[in-house]
Amino acid sequence: MKVIFAGTPLFAADALGALIKANHQIVAVLTQPDRPAGRGMKSIASPVKLLAQQHHLIVMQPQTLKNSEIQMQLRQLNADVMVVAAYGLILPKAVLDIPRFGCLNIHASLLPRWRGAAPIQRALLAGDKETGITIMQMDAGLDTGDMLLKESLLINTDETAASLHDKLSALGARSIAKVLELLPHGQLMAVKQNDNEACYAAKINKSEAAIDWHRPAVQIDRMIRAFNPSPGAFTQHQDWLLKIWHAKVVADKNVRTAKIGEIVSVDRSSITVACGEGALQITVVQKPGGKKLNVADFLTGNPLRPGEVFDTVAASVNAHD
Repeated sequence: MKVIFAGTPLFAADALGALIKANHQIVAVLTQPDRPAGRGMKSIASPVKLLAQQHHLIVMQPQTLKNSEIQMQLRQLNADVMVVAAYGLILPKAVLDIPRFGCLNIHASLLPRWRGAAPIQRALLAGDKETGITIMQMDAGLDTGDMLLKESLLINTDETAASLHDKLSALGARSIAKVLELLPHGQLMAVKQNDNEACYAAKINKSEAAIDWHRPAVQIDRMIRAFNPSPGAFTQHQDWLLKIWHAKVVADKNVRTAKIGEIVSVDRSSITVACGEGALQITVVQKPGGKKLNVADFLTGNPLRPGEVFDTVAASVNAHD
């Protein structure tokens, strides 16, 4: 099939790679303009652009798809379908109507659950037991189009946003390849979404990553996993912030008499903290300007003792990168 591909991050690059491998004719690749990133703020190409260049594909990086010039260029490509994955630009109706089979979106949830920008993180925060990929026919709404294919997977109890992203990225690539194989033959049935079952996966705000130790340990554990690798859950100790990258819920009898946020025990490999309900055993942390460290290495230069208390008030959102 003649395909226009629109996407930006690694999640989308995996899908583009699957379509290239399946020998579809990629007539153009749309991706976000290069952005400054890193400490030097150098202009960085997206993973989709880099992959497209490796395969000598036409790359287009418009600031918007709303002007008539870019729409005319897309029409002239005579594409059968446009595949969209984490692109980052709104597709107006004029663009949605261009390809013969319309525009298909690869969405990282089991729609209608978790429509919106951050379905992976929201699924983890909510404690969902499963998630998956939905390939849907795009319309003018936000992830409201008819569903062509749904593929599910279980969420492990130690799943992070990073590990779940990678699983869904691979699943999305396989799913869109399957859909494009079936689409020309009329072997897919479009299923309307039940709006009554919909919920919205709002974009993650860094302030959400500030740990409130009044919460149950189970919820804080979900936060730590959902915000790994970004923005990173953090707490405040004295006058500095501490990012927490790995922890697990544990039973500790000392919690019964401890203050909220109090360190109840410290050993060579972990720091155990009292929560609003239960306790959290922390094993990987990071100070501002430092590297991620296991607790054994961290405590060598940063001694923490039972009885010290992590700040339970929402910490400053200016957490270190």
